[in-house]
Formats: sequence, structure tokens, C-alpha cells
Amino acid sequence: MTAVRTPPPPRLPTRDKAEARARAWGGVSPMLTRLAAERATGVLVRERGSLHLAEGRVVHAESPLAPGLGVLLTAHGTLEPDAWREAADQTEGAPGAALLLAGRGRLTRGALELAHLEALYDAAYFALAPSSSPGRFRYAAPGRLGAVRPVTVAALEHETLRRRDLLHRIWPDPATDEARLLRADTVASPGLTARQRAVLHLVDGVRAAADIAHELGRPAFHTLVDVRRLAAAGVLLRGAPAARPPAEGATRAPGPPISHAPHTPHAPHVPPTAALPEVADPDITLLKRLRDALESL
Repeated sequence: MTAVRTPPPPRLPTRDKAEARARAWGGVSPMLTRLAAERATGVLVRERGSLHLAEGRVVHAESPLAPGLGVLLTAHGTLEPDAWREAADQTEGAPGAALLLAGRGRLTRGALELAHLEALYDAAYFALAPSSSPGRFRYAAPGRLGAVRPVTVAALEHETLRRRDLLHRIWPDPATDEARLLRADTVASPGLTARQRAVLHLVDGVRAAADIAHELGRPAFHTLVDVRRLAAAGVLLRGAPAARPPAEGATRAPGPPISHAPHTPHAPHVPPTAALPEVADPDITLLKRLRDALESL
């Protein structure tokens, strides 16, 4: 008997996951995506901060809700405050001051790049938050924006979405991010970390998370992580809304007194829908994405 050998079945086509993600990527800000494709140079000003671009890549970010590069470098002894002020007076913007100090040997290149990227991602998280007003872009001449280490728009937006998802998984109520914070009527858990205890020490019913980040000289997003974990543990609560600082210009100052009473500190406040999956209904998810896209224009 002659054996008949049948050829093996063809391999099923495999999908390149990285390529699929790139094709499906819609971006956090359509305007920013267009500017990246255009390789534009200038400043994108949004409601909660601004992004500085050079040839379509982000070289610097600023937000009144996040401590700047100078705060991160001087808060813990990496750099003397007087040295930073002197360099800032001689240059335009934080990146220029940091580069000047690195050139003078007052700051190592590694410390400069780490602090720069930390400040950039921190401020960009707030600058790219959904807003109620359209952004505007001011074109600038090439060469005016000094870059320490530029970041692609795609990398920045993916990191922004990762941070949003992390905060939502820790505690789904975003009200604690900008409200004045209160201590709960409970004994703090002995399992708190040193960072969490430092945050809790500054909770006084007046400061918001951004104020605490400035006081501690830490990235604001890291402070939000600690605040949400403390809220999830029932250690702190949100009080009255804090006055939102302007997107450009002046230094932060404490907001005016709020006339209405703060939230009563009995139990952590959870929105009625917080226990439900965030994307339970595909139609609602699509509407949310359309809304965010329109608000980002």
C-alpha cells in the first residue's frame, strides 16, 4: 500500500500587535498629533499647561499643577537654589538654565536628563487632560527652544494614558486630584509608607494635591498616586474644590476661602457609577472618545 502524505495546513496569519496598536492609535490630542506630523516648532497652550515642540517632538512641558524642573532639582539638594536662580536669570526657560548649569559643571548630564524627563512627563500629564476650551499653537523660529532630550508625541501620549489608567485602578474618583484634602476620622494605618506619611502630614483642609507636591518638591503625579491610595484606604477625603491656578504666568498662591461647607468626612466618597466597569457600554465609550476629541481641538 502506498502511503499518501498530505502537506501540513498553512500557518494561520499572525497579527503584528505593535503595528496594530500604531494603526489604531488615535492620540490624546488631535491637534498635537497634527503638529507632530507637520514637524512643527512652537508652543501648544492648553487649559492646564503648555507643551513646547521642536520639529514635531516635545522638548519641554509646563503646568501650574506640577512642580517645575527648578523645584525638582533644588528641593532635595541636587542643586543650590541660588545657582538655579542665577542660571534662570541668564537664560530663557528651565531647559536653558539646566543646560547652562550642566555646561558649567554644576550639574551632571545624567541628573539633568532624569530631572528633565521627570518634569516633562509630569507637566504633560496635566497639560493633556481633557479641557473645556480649545488649545492654541504659537509657531516659533527653529533654534529658540533648547532640548535636553526630546520625546515623541506618541510616547508622551501613551504614557499619559498609562498614568490615567493607573490612577483609575487605584481609586476611581478623580475628585481628590484637585480638591482641598481632609483627614478622615480614623486612625492612620500602620502600613503607610514614608512617602504616604509625608503627604498625609501636609493634609490640612486647605492644600490640594498640587500644593503638597510643591511643598515636598516631588512630581505631582507621584503625589496623586499617594493621595488616591490614601483615599482608597479611607485615610483622607476630598473637601471643597480648590481654586484652579491659571495655565500661564504667575506663581501659585492659595485660593480664596470657599463659602460652602466641605464634604463631611465620614467615609470615602465614591461616585454612584464607580463600581461599574469604565467601558461597560461600547456606545458610551465611543461617545466619550468623540467628546474628548472635540474638547481637544
